[in-house]
Amino acid sequence: MKLIIRSFELPLRHTFTISYDSRDMQETLVVELQQDGHKGYGEATSNPYYGFTIENMTEALENIRNLIEATDLTSPEEFWATMQPHLADNPFALCALDMAANDLSGRIKGQPLYQLWGLSADRMPLTDYTIGIDTIDNMVRKLKERPWPIYKIKLGTPEDVAIVKELRKHTIAVFRVDANGAWGVEETIENARQLKPLGVEFIEQPMRADDLEGMKEVYQHSVLPLIADESCITEADVAKCHGHFHGVNIKLVKCGGLTSARRMIAEARKLGMKVMVGCMTESSIGISAIAQLLPLLDYVDMDGALLLRQDIAKGVTIDYGRVSYSGLNGTGVTLLA
Repeated sequence: MKLIIRSFELPLRHTFTISYDSRDMQETLVVELQQDGHKGYGEATSNPYYGFTIENMTEALENIRNLIEATDLTSPEEFWATMQPHLADNPFALCALDMAANDLSGRIKGQPLYQLWGLSADRMPLTDYTIGIDTIDNMVRKLKERPWPIYKIKLGTPEDVAIVKELRKHTIAVFRVDANGAWGVEETIENARQLKPLGVEFIEQPMRADDLEGMKEVYQHSVLPLIADESCITEADVAKCHGHFHGVNIKLVKCGGLTSARRMIAEARKLGMKVMVGCMTESSIGISAIAQLLPLLDYVDMDGALLLRQDIAKGVTIDYGRVSYSGLNGTGVTLLA
């Protein structure tokens, strides 16, 4: 097997702001694995909140280059089990590597990943489109710029309810709101009461990731379903979120890739929880990997490539929330850059 590591800067269409971050460009790491004349691609974006950079992801992979290149890919699950102990402190790097291994496996076996997993494309949730924090006028402008059936609205400001009220005047679309941990207990309970009549489907990560006691109280009194994001990073976190959230939002980079994400989905289902998979403003490489999980999900947030001014790859396409596979094997992605 051969390992190739590349990094890119992904320019965004608009400044993207959430409760604790704002950016105009997203750095991303792309891993390519080659074996038996086939190429597989994986991706992980840098993230200051979690402390993962292009430099430390690259270093983590370079440290085990010899192990990677000496390994013959038989199954992605075995490959993940071999690499995980060496990348336990860097799940973002593990994600890029695991994604590439899954893509490569599908190409070698001559099938799209979702078909290899025995899944059908007959029932797949629509993806939302994210409206980042901005002035109310600018948020309305972004909403009108891209008509969509479901919007995720980033909140965490002194005028959160006013934002949703104003956006509601301009669309009949379903709303999901994401406070990225910016609210408190009473604020969440009261906001849920005011947001429900405005057509909000659920609230994602209303409070700090470590405030599970507060979330337990909110869980008992909220009139809207609650979905964990920052509170649910690893497989062990799924069970911890049970009884505090109604569902979990799984991010591939945080949990270490497709292999661990599939296990987290299975665990959430055992506990009777709703399942969502989210993105981190990846290119079409990461988005096409997420798409392989669609038949397993209740909700999905995979609009990352739509937020870019210029993509570095092509794969799945998205039209008014509906995802279509490329028809290629593996994750179905082609690197353009």
